[in-house]
Amino acid sequence: MVWVIMKKHTINGYHILRSADKYSKLAEYALTHHERWDGNGYPNGLKGEDIPLFSRIICISDAFEAMTADRPYRKALSQNVAVEELYRCAGSQFDAALVEIFVKEIIQEDTKN
Repeated sequence: MVWVIMKKHTINGYHILRSADKYSKLAEYALTHHERWDGNGYPNGLKGEDIPLFSRIICISDAFEAMTADRPYRKALSQNVAVEELYRCAGSQFDAALVEIFVKEIIQEDTKN
């Protein structure tokens, strides 16, 4: 029951953004940011490049942030463990090419600074 309610946040975000003229073009990305590269995501079961590029980027960024932040139910994972998880799920949950770019250009660049 809780999972069904949780999955509706993409639809709720879509409706909120669609109603704000300034952000209406972003609504589709909010709606589809939990689609999976293998087609097992939600709400529409989109697969591969049928998922908008920005949604695929948000999906990776959101997952990384969720893994590396403390949650009420667990402590944050280390950056290395989170990167390993991104690579493990590349090609199924995430666009593998974008995972590679995210790790090389965002994560590794951030650790240099």
